[in-house]
Amino acid sequence: MKNYLPKQYKKTKKLKINHSYLVEQFADYSKIFKEIEKVVKRGDYTLGQKVNEFEKNFAKRTGAKFVIGVGNGTDALFLSLKALNIGKGDEVITVPYTFISTVGAIVTVGAKPVFVDIKEDYNINEKKIKSVITKKTKAIMPVHWAGRPCELNKIKIIAKKHNLKIVQDASQAIDSRFKNKQLIDFGDICTYSMHPLKNLNIWGDGGFIATNNKRIADKLYLLRNHGLIDRNNSKIFAYNSRLDTIQAVVANYKLKNKLNTITKKRIKNAHFFDKVFRDNPNVKTVKRFRHLKEVYHLYHINVKKRDQLQQYLIKNGVDAKVHYPIPIHLQPAAKYLKYKRGDFPIAEKMANTTMSLPVHEFIKEKDIKYVANLINNFFKYN
Repeated sequence: MKNYLPKQYKKTKKLKINHSYLVEQFADYSKIFKEIEKVVKRGDYTLGQKVNEFEKNFAKRTGAKFVIGVGNGTDALFLSLKALNIGKGDEVITVPYTFISTVGAIVTVGAKPVFVDIKEDYNINEKKIKSVITKKTKAIMPVHWAGRPCELNKIKIIAKKHNLKIVQDASQAIDSRFKNKQLIDFGDICTYSMHPLKNLNIWGDGGFIATNNKRIADKLYLLRNHGLIDRNNSKIFAYNSRLDTIQAVVANYKLKNKLNTITKKRIKNAHFFDKVFRDNPNVKTVKRFRHLKEVYHLYHINVKKRDQLQQYLIKNGVDAKVHYPIPIHLQPAAKYLKYKRGDFPIAEKMANTTMSLPVHEFIKEKDIKYVANLINNFFKYN
C-alpha cells in the first residue's frame, strides 16, 4: 500500500467553502518556529521541557490531576485500556458509530468490543448499556461525538453499580463540558487527540490522557516510554508512544493563543447554522441542551438524498463531507464479531443520512447563509 494524503487535508480553489483550514490557522507559523529553535538549541527532542509544560498547562485547564502526553489519540485509548489491565477475554462496551480507532484500540489490547446503539444525537444510548453487561465486561467507552458530551451522570451510575471503568473517547471533545463540569469528573480516564484536523491541532500526530488516579497515571508514564524508570532500568516491558517535543511546542502555542477563539467561533457558527435551519422541514439538526457544552468538531445535518445533496454542494463550492458512511459493525474488519445489518438501526440510519458542513473559525455568516440557500434550492427542485 502507498502512503496517501487524505482528501480532508486537500484544499482547492475550486471550492468556495472548504473543510480544511490548516493554512489559515497556522499563518503565524514564524512564532512557533522561534519556540522550536529553542528546542533545537537545548536538544531535548523526546519528553522534553515543552512536553512537561503542555501536560501541566492542560491539567490546569481541565482540573485533571495528571495529564500524560502520548503519540496520538489512538495510542491514548490503547494505553488507557492497558493501564486498566484490560485484555484477552475482557469486554468493553462502546458504539458502532465512531471512527475506527475507538474500536481498534479495544481489539488491539485483546479485548472484545460490545456495541450499543446510539441515539439520534450520535452518542451512546445509555439506556441500552445494562442489557449488554456480562461477567466479562470491564469498561464502558463512551464517545463524545463531534464534541457533544454523552449523558455522563447516567453512565457513571451504571459503571459504579457494576464495578466498571469509564474510558472516555474525547478525541473530538477538547473543551466540552457536562453540567458545567469537566469531562474527567465523570470517569476514570479521558483520552484526547491532537490530529491536524482536531480543534486543538498540531503539525502531525499527538494525543494525551487525563486522569485523577495516581496509580493509573504512574502506569501510563511507564507504558508510553518502554517501562523505563530511568535510562537503564525498565520496570515493565512496554511501548514507545511519547508526545514529540516539537509537537508539544505547537500544542502549547495553540492552547495558549488559539483554542479559546477556535472554540467560541465554532460554537457561534454552529448556533447560526441551527438558526438558519430551524424552520427547514428538509433538514434535521440535533436538539441542543443547556447542560451540554458542545464544541462542534463537526456540524451535522440529517437529510434525505444525502449523497445527491453532497455532490450538489461540492459542485457549488461547498466542501460537504460524510462522517461516516459505514458503521463499525458493518466494516470488513468486524466480520468476526458476527453483527449484521439491522442490529443497530439508529447508527445505520445516521450513516445513510448524515452530512458534515464546514464550521471552523474561518467560516463567516455569509458563508453559512450561502450553504443554507443552496440546500433550500436543492430540495426545491429535487
